[in-house]
Amino acid sequence: MRLRWDWLEPVMPVPFVPTLGPVHPASPLPDLFAAVVKAAGSDRFLPYDKDRRWSDRKTEQVLVDAIHHGRLRTFVPTLVDRGARTVRVHAYTSAPEELAAASDLARQLTRAHGAVRARVVSFLAPSQHEELAHGGFRVQLRDFTAGPGPAPELPVQEFHRLPPGAGFGEFADAMAPDGFAFLHEQMRTGKTGPVLTVVHEGRVAGAIGPMETMPDAAGTVRLLPQYFGVLPQHRGHGYGRALWRAAMHWGHEHGAAYQILQTTVDGPSDSLCAAEGLTSLGVILQAQVRTDQP
Repeated sequence: MRLRWDWLEPVMPVPFVPTLGPVHPASPLPDLFAAVVKAAGSDRFLPYDKDRRWSDRKTEQVLVDAIHHGRLRTFVPTLVDRGARTVRVHAYTSAPEELAAASDLARQLTRAHGAVRARVVSFLAPSQHEELAHGGFRVQLRDFTAGPGPAPELPVQEFHRLPPGAGFGEFADAMAPDGFAFLHEQMRTGKTGPVLTVVHEGRVAGAIGPMETMPDAAGTVRLLPQYFGVLPQHRGHGYGRALWRAAMHWGHEHGAAYQILQTTVDGPSDSLCAAEGLTSLGVILQAQVRTDQP
């Protein structure tokens, strides 16, 4: 199935491609949509899929036969076969009332595919109805054209340079909800990029990583998103800003042209990105759908 770009573009306020996530606004979006549709059912990663660093098979696929495509709305459903099987309906529309139809589709597909959860993913343009963005994820663009920005004002060091007893494992366990327990497991394989850390009185207080780059669909090198966090008791001391700036310098030094990342709206990273001058590309909203309704 080929999606018509003249129908899809007007109702796509955020450059987001199902199964790939947010992408650079200058990406070949029509080709990316065509590629994820063509790859559906194959379990294979596209060459520029950032998730390929974590697994040997793609666990989210477009449900091609269930796509609803028209002038005023396009629904692109996917099935996530990872953990609790989940249906996601990506709703590209400028009419909020269409989200009810997206929820109905999500319920139907949940039953048809034996999923246990269903979500509707919708989008807000930058500064569009900011009051509705709470609980969403802001897509941020950091462009390295003008350089990496200010240097960190506090010491930042790579994980492998930490002294014995710095407690990265304890830090990772405490920050498990932010993904650091998973990251620590990946680090033990020795296959991840560097992880940058800050230390408070000899113990790890914050970290960002892994630091890795990958060409995008156009061949432009990008800095991939990282896990990023500071222990709650150590926030407010500039550790997060120091980690962030060190990461930006790493990306620039390793040839990245830009980075795309997501921050929780009104969260600490969201405020930091705003202060550091990143460009908002819009907001992604994910609504849980009740599957026990007819």
